[in-house]
Amino acid sequence: MNRTRILIVDDEPQLLRALRINLQARQYDVVTAGDGTTALRAAADQHPDVVVLDLGLPDLDGIEVLRTLRAWTPVPVVVLSGRLGSSEKVAALDAGADDYVTKPFSVDELLARLRAVSRRRAGPEPALSAVRVGDYDVDLAAHDVRHADDPARRLHLTRTEWRLLELLLRNPGRLVGHRELLAHVWGPTYVEENHYLRQYMAQLRRKLESDPARPRHLLTEPAMGYRFQP
Repeated sequence: MNRTRILIVDDEPQLLRALRINLQARQYDVVTAGDGTTALRAAADQHPDVVVLDLGLPDLDGIEVLRTLRAWTPVPVVVLSGRLGSSEKVAALDAGADDYVTKPFSVDELLARLRAVSRRRAGPEPALSAVRVGDYDVDLAAHDVRHADDPARRLHLTRTEWRLLELLLRNPGRLVGHRELLAHVWGPTYVEENHYLRQYMAQLRRKLESDPARPRHLLTEPAMGYRFQP
């Protein structure tokens, strides 16, 4: 079985060392780079399966590195940064990042994000039959939602709710950005209409979550997008 190769780009030597040790112990191949120029060279030479990219690099801005990568490779990129502002997160997603992890973080959290984005390189997944969301089984093929303990109880979703929910359920664990969701459901001319998402996500939570005010499965990533947590 081929091991997943991860390129980690960060200018903190201690963090690079810690991540290398932790990821190698979990059977990942690890390549590291301490600046943007080295990272771009490593990406071209080593062909990583996933890139973990810090935004605050000494020579190039991380967003610039990300845009350069996106010009020639679809490799999944998880941005890793201590920048807390939402504008930086949105800029990273708009530049092509697949997910965003804010420092400080746990290795388990990073590994979960890596597993989620790594599904992209595996190619099309087998067709999903039913996905459990709280107390409901969602059959994506049949467009049918039934209570897990009482299949006679069916839940009605509108066409728009279905399109929104399906994109999230087909990407478990992955952050799906506002623009991607809006373009998928409403079209490219609606990518700034975030209020549409708030309205329909609230409706989905009222229908599927046992406590819509504290959702466990249809999660908001503030200023960035939404995530389905199985």
